[in-house]
Amino acid sequence: MKDGSVAKPKKIVLGQIGKVHGIKGWLKLNSFTSPPANILNYQRFSVRVEEQTELLKIDEFSQQPNGLLVHFSGYDDPDSSKKLVGQQLSVESACLPELQNNDFYWHELENLEVVNQDGHNLGKVAYLIETGANDVLVVQPTTVSLDGRERLIPYVKGSVIKNVDLAQKTIQIDWSAELLE
Repeated sequence: MKDGSVAKPKKIVLGQIGKVHGIKGWLKLNSFTSPPANILNYQRFSVRVEEQTELLKIDEFSQQPNGLLVHFSGYDDPDSSKKLVGQQLSVESACLPELQNNDFYWHELENLEVVNQDGHNLGKVAYLIETGANDVLVVQPTTVSLDGRERLIPYVKGSVIKNVDLAQKTIQIDWSAELLE
């Protein structure tokens, strides 16, 4: 950075706290990890509580048929736990395990330029959606893209996704001109 400041670590949202469960401060947890129980692999989470960032630690958990129930250290009754309801749990991206075999986390693909085999810029990845069959890149137009259309591009390695270059901030795709119209 030009001014000598240090960049803030990127926060990755791993889940969202649901409603209070019982009289001991337990909460329902909606995990965004796959599988959902993987969220339990993390030691501490950041959460915004009453305009301040707070570190939370899961000290107990229970896997239920309809999801996870968790207890956070220091939140031992429904009244204190109620202020956590609806808050997102995040960790620093450096806490995520390294992936192998050209796999990427969704947050690494966001904001990458998408270019097809003909050199046409289709825009930037705004976000991804999970469809069951495969993930889908939601590509929104930019000032340098081919046109002003938003596109949904399947994230299928090999046949559609040819190369992801994080250093160059690009995704090279094999997406024919007929599919662009």
